Amino acid sequence: MDNIPALVIAAPASGSGKTTVTLGLLAALNRRGLTVAPFKVGPDFIDPGHHARFCGRPSRNLDGWMCGEQQVRETFRRGCEGANIAVIEGVMGLYDGASGDSDTGSTAEIARWLNAPILLTVDARSQARSAAALVKGFVTFDERLTFAGILFNRVGSARHAQLLREAVASTANLPAVLGCLPRCDDVAMAERHLGLITAEDGGNGADFYERLADWVEAHVDVDALHLPPFKKGGQGGFAANGVIPLNPPLAKGEAQVRIGVPRDAAFCFYYPENLELLAAAGAELVEFSPLSDAHLPEKLAGLYLGGGYPELYAEQLAKNTSLLNEIRRAANIGLPIYAECGGFIYLAAAVAEHNLCGIFPGQARLLHRRKALGYREVVFTADTPLGPTGSVARGHEFHYTELKLPDEVARCYQLQRRDSETLGSEGYRINNVLGSYVHLHFGSNPTVAANFVAFCEKYQRLVHHEGHEEIL
Repeated sequence: MDNIPALVIAAPASGSGKTTVTLGLLAALNRRGLTVAPFKVGPDFIDPGHHARFCGRPSRNLDGWMCGEQQVRETFRRGCEGANIAVIEGVMGLYDGASGDSDTGSTAEIARWLNAPILLTVDARSQARSAAALVKGFVTFDERLTFAGILFNRVGSARHAQLLREAVASTANLPAVLGCLPRCDDVAMAERHLGLITAEDGGNGADFYERLADWVEAHVDVDALHLPPFKKGGQGGFAANGVIPLNPPLAKGEAQVRIGVPRDAAFCFYYPENLELLAAAGAELVEFSPLSDAHLPEKLAGLYLGGGYPELYAEQLAKNTSLLNEIRRAANIGLPIYAECGGFIYLAAAVAEHNLCGIFPGQARLLHRRKALGYREVVFTADTPLGPTGSVARGHEFHYTELKLPDEVARCYQLQRRDSETLGSEGYRINNVLGSYVHLHFGSNPTVAANFVAFCEKYQRLVHHEGHEEIL
């Protein structure tokens, strides 16, 4: 069993430049011929999409609240298979999580679980010696954590960098400054209403990645990241404190059913574990593009419509009437369909006045303000294609659209926030179609994937029994 070093990119607060620094570091490590395993703390899809674009392999979410410690460890081990180094981008501030009195749900918790050293990225605007006080507080706040070094971002000048280095060097028991990144408009990430432009949207080309790598290599001691990190209270070592034993990826099960999965710029939000668990349960996943494919793949026994930005491609999706008609017909004859967030919107009657599948009788409205954001625990209050009444899974919700459905559409979920506050009913079912704004992480309850595959198998057997193979 192999071992590889791991590094967590964290910051005192959101907006400090973690994503830009992470992408630049991924590019710089790739230039050195290293195979990098990328990860993201929390539920986000967009940052992992950019990680994957840089590294040529999936970036996996490490989320303590959705999946728990054991699943986080397993996800990390699978994601590291075949890599030389793991880079984990944190979320929010290092210690920010579910509560004010513990590290639950934070980057610090993930770093602690994986025993991985932290590269603390500090926005140095408008401060010099005070930055050392800030670093001192973060380094000493939790003695269980190990720090590989300090990286200052948005540094104003060479003199500013000198002051920052002097401040840290003159303060006892602080890790070394491994870089001072100057402010640089050329490496700013493109954004829109839900955050960064996705990698699938081509928001940043190859030249952007090269600029990021140049920026990091010119101002960061990348080679020093392979040296033993600072460890409070004794001698640490990068190999000793950042190495995780590897397990092989999930084995694919024998394919029993074909499940269609849309993958293009409009539908690109999938947790890798969701797809792997479906495959392990016996699904052959067949990708197609609602933006460009006029027909569904042949012989499908189910559809899994993930999230993305269908509202931004509504006109193009609406013009693909042959595919819309096929999905509508498939739903009407009982094809199992699970749709979340963007996929849910796609199954609505319309969005932004463009007609879509029309399976759910409502028009999705684009709002000027965010409609929902947060973790969700889902309790099934009725039988669904994902599992029976009483099943529990966890996920995340984030959207700027609103889709109101009439009371006669069945609700199958009871939603709760992370703090256990009840949010009401959701999870809409019509025939064998289940739609929701919640992105479920199947790692929170792996039986969800197995249940959906079994439901699709049952549908397939029924179709064969009745002699209607032509509808598959």
